[in-house]
Amino acid sequence: MAWERAGRGSVAGETAHKLRGDYGDMRSDHTVDQDWEAYTADEHELWRRLYRRQESLIARHACDEFNNALADLNFGEGIPRFGAINAKLRPATNWQLVAVPGLVPDLTFFEHLANRRFPVTVWLRDPGEFDYIVEPDIFHDFFGHVPMLFNPVFADYIQAYGRGGIKAHELGAIEMLARLYWYTVEFGLIHTPKGLRAYGAGILSSGGEIPYSVESADPNRIGFDLLRIMQTRYKIDTYQETYFVIRDFGQLFEATAPDFSPYYAQLNGRDTFAPSTVLAGDRVYQRGLAPVRTANGA
Repeated sequence: MAWERAGRGSVAGETAHKLRGDYGDMRSDHTVDQDWEAYTADEHELWRRLYRRQESLIARHACDEFNNALADLNFGEGIPRFGAINAKLRPATNWQLVAVPGLVPDLTFFEHLANRRFPVTVWLRDPGEFDYIVEPDIFHDFFGHVPMLFNPVFADYIQAYGRGGIKAHELGAIEMLARLYWYTVEFGLIHTPKGLRAYGAGILSSGGEIPYSVESADPNRIGFDLLRIMQTRYKIDTYQETYFVIRDFGQLFEATAPDFSPYYAQLNGRDTFAPSTVLAGDRVYQRGLAPVRTANGA
């Protein structure tokens, strides 16, 4: 994936790509109607192709929590209706999906998460973007994020992140918090009895990065360390040079429980780490061997 975001907010990474989405009928909270009937037969067929590709990869590389939720949802036959998913999601974790036209401002995104609302983009990529897309579309948002919202602990973590994001916005610390989102919600790995597995949406919605993140000898895989992650920069146009590994989802929730204000003060002015950095104090699962490829395989 090639966007940088503290949540679903303003794009801070360098890109000349014009963001898509029809913002004309947007409400004050940046939500819109999904307008499911407007999706074309070609779009539903593209969804099915994307779904089949990812489904063939996740059994081996995704965590059980993701695989189990995806199987229960069974939305491979076409673009899903948000209302139908909400009928299952609300009883499970008290979350709901809200439709948005595309990327929304950081604070808006945080406020949705803090109130257990997950924004999902309504438009689908073009066929020419089957393997690579510049910004998140409905397939990334839905396939990558929604199954994990059915896990109660992870769902609570996302809400805690939203509440923390509101505070970070007030304190001018969004960049630090963005790194935490990137290396967990988007590109996180988890250590399981079956070995390392992916839970991050940026990995799970990508055809190439699923096997790369779990099996390749190229990237670093380092144990989760909150302050270390908040100091670590990341690339938006390549596969990741480093993945951080949690022991379980409880570790994420515990990490976001404290007030982050002292952390921001502690890290303010410190040097940041390059994405490829391995520190002496890191718990290293895998030290990377080679430079990463660009996200489009070049």
